[in-house]
Amino acid sequence: MSTVIYPSPIFGPVHSRRLGVSLGINLMPADGKVCTFDCIYCECGFNADRRPTLPRPTRAEVADALEQRLRRMQADGQAPDVLTFAGNGEPTLHPDFAAIIGDTIGLRDKYFPRARISVLSNATAAARPDVHEALTRVDNNILKLDTVCPDYINTVNRPAGRYSVDDTIETLRSFGGHAVIQTMFMKGSFNGKDVDNTSERYVAPWLEKVVYIAPREVMIYTIDRETPDHDLRKASHGELDAIRDRVIAAGIPCTASY
Repeated sequence: MSTVIYPSPIFGPVHSRRLGVSLGINLMPADGKVCTFDCIYCECGFNADRRPTLPRPTRAEVADALEQRLRRMQADGQAPDVLTFAGNGEPTLHPDFAAIIGDTIGLRDKYFPRARISVLSNATAAARPDVHEALTRVDNNILKLDTVCPDYINTVNRPAGRYSVDDTIETLRSFGGHAVIQTMFMKGSFNGKDVDNTSERYVAPWLEKVVYIAPREVMIYTIDRETPDHDLRKASHGELDAIRDRVIAAGIPCTASY
């Protein structure tokens, strides 16, 4: 079973298919995963298999570790393209998320003012006023919407607790264009259920809602690393290209990562 657990609070830099040279900021424990989704394709594995025993890093620990790494990168002449909140789960769950965003903006401006700040989020906490405001301050507010079908979400994203895709869509729209929609397209099966979301059945209603949300950009991608469930398969280049072209034709910039 695949589990890629990241160091905390800083990891990398790594090369991101979508973002370039990315210095990772992991607000979750270093020995496990904390997330409001339990996606069957998550490179960190299933939630139940990676229960952490360590605490989350504190706000001060994040700021200190980030400053040390940025200072070292500056001395080495190694400039990041982006500082990315990602890692072992959902970054917006950290109780000091908004304050950490403020600290990160200050450190970015001090050491690498041309670097962008990105947050990869499943959007489950994006309606909270403090989180929402913090996400408006980052360069790339990248929010997940794999489908608009509740059954598919329950099978693939497997949210913990109450989750409404309609509420999420309204939250995404509330950013007034300051959002990037991120969507995983894949094929295969899970527990005997087909999880191919590249067909018209899924793409057409998804695209309708994307147009309604009116994001700045859409990033579509497919499986790149080993997944905890091994019956999943990549979407093809042709399938991704066709979906990308439909998004662009609808007037929204879109990139496809294979």
